[in-house]
Amino acid sequence: MPRPRITRRVFFQPSVTYFKPTGVRLLHLDESILNYDEFESVRLIDTEGIEQEKAAKKMKISQPTFSRLLKNARKKISDAIVNGKAIKIQGGVYKMVQTQGRGLGLGRGSGRGAGRGAGGRGRMGGFAAGPGGDCVCPKCGAKAAHQVGVPCYQQKCPKCGSAMTRG
Repeated sequence: MPRPRITRRVFFQPSVTYFKPTGVRLLHLDESILNYDEFESVRLIDTEGIEQEKAAKKMKISQPTFSRLLKNARKKISDAIVNGKAIKIQGGVYKMVQTQGRGLGLGRGSGRGAGRGAGGRGRMGGFAAGPGGDCVCPKCGAKAAHQVGVPCYQQKCPKCGSAMTRG
């Protein structure tokens, strides 16, 4: 019996979790499933440009484990591109974590004035839409009333069971 996986830290919730190639009919469409921790490893290395050791520490996993995650993620992405498969981001053993500090680091010493933080978009970068509004399923488009204190990504779609996003 393999030992249980350590919960990986993920700092970014993508608003789009399904990518489909054009020209392929839905009936014949295969999917490549990319876990959130694999997605995070690709994001940290390829988008943020962080070194593997630092990215592994950020996710609180070892560097060899991070390297395997990155290798698996890139293999799934290349398989999807080469073979015309859809990429679906879901699942994995992870914990969604909020970044600490002063937003995006634009508040002090950037000439923007005190208290502006990340360009006036709120203390966490502007992703929250306040107490009201709806949570929307990115897969089927179903809407559900937003529950105060519960992030939309923690709610499941009542129709298809996918994670919801803020609408």
